[in-house]
Amino acid sequence: MSSGTATGSAGPVLGIEGLDVHYGPRRRRRRALRGVSLSVAPGETLGIIGETGSGKSTLARAAIGLVPASAGSITVDGEDVTSHGARQWRALRRRGVIQYVFQDPLRSLDPDLSIEASLAEPLLVAGATRDQAAARVREFLPRVRLSEDLLDRLPGELSGGQRQRVAVARALVTGPRLVILDEPVSALDSANRVQILQILKELRTEGVALVFISHDLGSVAGVADRIAVLYQGELVETGTARDVISRPRHAYTRLLLGSAPTLHGAPADRAERDALRALLHT
Repeated sequence: MSSGTATGSAGPVLGIEGLDVHYGPRRRRRRALRGVSLSVAPGETLGIIGETGSGKSTLARAAIGLVPASAGSITVDGEDVTSHGARQWRALRRRGVIQYVFQDPLRSLDPDLSIEASLAEPLLVAGATRDQAAARVREFLPRVRLSEDLLDRLPGELSGGQRQRVAVARALVTGPRLVILDEPVSALDSANRVQILQILKELRTEGVALVFISHDLGSVAGVADRIAVLYQGELVETGTARDVISRPRHAYTRLLLGSAPTLHGAPADRAERDALRALLHT
């Protein structure tokens, strides 16, 4: 098993330079990402914000090898993964370097495996014995606010919030260097959303790098060290969370801020939102 505080390379855990991603056949190709460059340091939380269709999930999938890059480069823990094939990606994942948390935990949890078996599986793949895996699972449960009473249950027998905490635990139990979370709280009610955000905030002190993808700036604001804003496939603004929230430079960022009641009281009125949208197209 790897350790989340281990140093795999002196540079960023995730480095993306000039990334383009296209979809569709040559004559009908659609560019989902254009010239995106960003990096994530060990122990840093980067929030990636944008509306549906902005390219957030495409960026996440490119970073874990599920979507091929049309141009640019991607490095994970110092290893150039831009042209990795399925076998190379499997080897990287088996080493526990990178993990991914889906918006819907049922996509990542086998419906026929108990919670204990689901949590132990990545540890066994990484080389732990069954006794070591069982001990590690029980040791890890309190960190994600889960009880041992749930270990014998199937995913379908848990609430949505419990399933998402299991998915987060499964991604973190091997001590990865990098975890990418794609809209991890968007399907949860407010109480469960707060719990997941608190868990992620606590992980900032443990050396694991997090990429937190969301359309909700309010959810990301209290967790992220830095925020990157995607709009129509382009990175339009980056900065510390404090700077992006207090001094947004791009009209789209201001629109997101105006629509986030948790940050600025009531959402922006219709006239303000319309004026900001007009700026985006000038």
